[in-house]
Amino acid sequence: MRARALRARGWSIKEIQQALGVSRSSVSLWVRDVPLTEAQRASLAARVRLGPLRAGERSSARAREQRRIFQERGHLRAQLGSVTYAAGCMLYWAEGGKRRNSVLLTNADPHVLAFFARFLREEFDVTDEAMSVYCNLFADHLSRQREVEDFWLCTLALPRSALRKSMVNVYSKYSQKKRDNKLPYGTCRLVVHSTAIVQTIYGSIQEYGGFDRPEWLD
Repeated sequence: MRARALRARGWSIKEIQQALGVSRSSVSLWVRDVPLTEAQRASLAARVRLGPLRAGERSSARAREQRRIFQERGHLRAQLGSVTYAAGCMLYWAEGGKRRNSVLLTNADPHVLAFFARFLREEFDVTDEAMSVYCNLFADHLSRQREVEDFWLCTLALPRSALRKSMVNVYSKYSQKKRDNKLPYGTCRLVVHSTAIVQTIYGSIQEYGGFDRPEWLD
């Protein structure tokens, strides 16, 4: 039987299954008593270890190519985009978090965040459900935490379901519980998890700036 012959040559059960187009259970039954040499066992073990690694490399290459396509789309959008689109991309270049798969902007200025939320809605059709809000509070905000959170949600025109757990910066023992240049509402982070959007923005930034930034792709 061909399955036994292939097994005797050191083929794995999965390789035999794929070659013959039969079930793994059938192959296991046919070859269960075929002995393998130590060298064949070592070779099989090495291929088993390499399998996930190669699969991961292929997956990584596919993801990188998809990011490249999104960046190409961004180059085209920059050539055709509106003033609002250009402003949103420049704002992200200056203030945004440079992640591969998420759009992230943190700021203390409510007008900056309100504009960026509008940019995402108008230019990328981002829904309220896709936006997440993280508030960064100081210790003296705790007594009015709800007020601070509601302020940012109102600023961004988002429901409370968009709010994630707020962070609180406690006082340092050296601070004497004083803060210079107090921020009345702390800072707020707006997050949208989307490889397509952030990579499109990166492509547009590079088009506007006339440069290439490989690390945004990799």
